[in-house]
Order: sequence, then structure tokens, then C-alpha cells
Amino acid sequence: MNGKKIAVLVFGVVAILAVCFGLFKIMTKDNSELDNPNIETESGEQLSGEQIVEEFVIGEREAIFTEETYPRIDGSTATIPLSEAFKAEFLGIPLEEAEVKHNTTHYAYENLISGDADLILVTQPSDEELELAKKAGIELEVIPVVNEAFVFYTNIKNPVKSLTLEQIQKIYTGEITNWSKVGGNDATIKAFQREPNSGSQTGMLKLVMKGLELMEPPKEDIIESMIAIIGLVSNYDNGENSIGYSYYYYATTMYDVIDKEVADRIHLLGVDGVEPNNKTIKDGSYPLTTNYYIVINKAEPENGPVRKLVEAMLGENGQKAAEAVGYVGM
Repeated sequence: MNGKKIAVLVFGVVAILAVCFGLFKIMTKDNSELDNPNIETESGEQLSGEQIVEEFVIGEREAIFTEETYPRIDGSTATIPLSEAFKAEFLGIPLEEAEVKHNTTHYAYENLISGDADLILVTQPSDEELELAKKAGIELEVIPVVNEAFVFYTNIKNPVKSLTLEQIQKIYTGEITNWSKVGGNDATIKAFQREPNSGSQTGMLKLVMKGLELMEPPKEDIIESMIAIIGLVSNYDNGENSIGYSYYYYATTMYDVIDKEVADRIHLLGVDGVEPNNKTIKDGSYPLTTNYYIVINKAEPENGPVRKLVEAMLGENGQKAAEAVGYVGM
């Protein structure tokens, strides 16, 4: 047998062994992964084999409310999936049947203060919303329900991938106006803002600026919705030099459902060298962590349905329902 035939024979044997090994790996993949107590998700979160097997399905437990006894809920756009998850879980219905309507953050606060809502799921109240409650003779009770983070994002083409908190503050006070000052291209920074009393703008003032004065933006740079600001920053033609802000859940999980193609054209910036993800938000290493909150009238009776719902939202099944739709539990 000449050398050429021997080489072909050897190659064939190796190929057969490789296929057999590949089939073995596929057939044993599930068991080997479940034996590993520290499977890491794409977000960096460590999951045990038991957590992978025991998937929490919303709405499979006994209902603790009926449609008639369930309190009236309002909230921000970014908490609609959270509200739906709670409704499905506590009414014992499939998630797809638990449709809710939220009127955005500021209107939700107005509805709670006026008595047109019993409980709202929102970001923290603005100074104006606190003043509205005070004038109405109502004290707001603000209760953290899930973890969240305030995030900044740029167009995927922008070479800047992280900023310090001080750099962000200087961009939004108008002190830094060119990307070259923070390691980027020689281009003017287009810094979008949200309208007053939106959840994002309140977060920007309280979490980021911390008493520093925001620059007065051109009227066209004040954007009325989170969906619009992401669309502008992701734009192929003129978004490369812009920067925007939002909340982590909306900019990732929620926007992936709205328009994954657009979501893939933005990049979430690291802050002080830490990228926002489920792990860094939960352990607090990302510097701009915050919460979504349950807000109720503090005068709600202790044994009433509103307090019962608050307790359920903060309980084990409430937190599992929140995590099942992508929020970062407490």
C-alpha cells in the first residue's frame, strides 16, 4: 500500500472518530451541563443546574385575587411587562391574557394622587410629583420592587465604549462638547435629553447630575419617548455622534421585542469601567443602580387589597414572576 493510500485511510479513521465524538457530546450535553453547578448565562449570571431545570411558569399557582378584587394599577412604559407578570401570577391566568395599560410615569403619579389608581409601578417621584402629592394632602409610600440601572448608550459605530461618571456629567453640563475629549473621534457630541417629569429625566437629575445644572439643549434634542431617543441614536445616517439615556430593562429586554434590529445598533456604555448587566446591577458594582418602585398612598389600610398586593409583589412568587420576564429581582 503506497503512502497516499495510507494517508487517505488514516484521514478516514480520524474523521469517523471525530463524528462519533461529536455525537457523544450532543447526546450527553444536557446531563453534563446540569452536573455543572455554575453555568454562566450571557449576562454573566451564575445559574445552578437546579435553577435551569426548574423553570418558573407565570400563572400556574392558585389565584389570590379576582378581576374584581385586583387593585387598579398604572405605571411607566418600562414596567408594563412587570405589571402583566404580576397580574397573571396573582390572578392565576396565562401571561398572554394579562394585558394592562400604563399611562407613563408622570400621568401614573397624577392618577395615584387623584385616586384614579390604587398602586403604580414607576421610577422614583420627581420634585414636582412630590409637590403635587403634598398639595393634595397625600403622603406617598415608595417601595423598591425590582433592581434597575440607569444606562447611557451610543451608536454601535462610536468607538467610545465607556465613560466616567464625571465625563458624563461634563457632557451634559456642556463642558465637554467633542468626542475627542473622551477618547473618540473629532466630532461634536449630540447629547439627547428627555422631557421634564419623564422617568428618564428624573433619573438623570437625581442619579447622574446630583445637583449639577443640565445644559439647555436645542428644542429638537429634547425627545418625548424612550423609543424615539433609541431610534435617533441608532440611526445609520446621523446617530454616530449622539448619546442618549434610558433604563436598562427598556434599552435591552424590552427594546429587543420592540425592534431587535434597532436594539442591535446601539451600545450600552460602561460607567467608571463597569458594564451594566444583570450581575453588576444585582451586586451593585455598576455605579448607576436604582430600582423600579411600588408607589401607594401611605393611608392605605394595613389589611386591605392594596397592601396584600404589595406583599405578594415582594414575596417569592412575585419576585420569580418579575425575573421570568427579564427584570433583576431584589
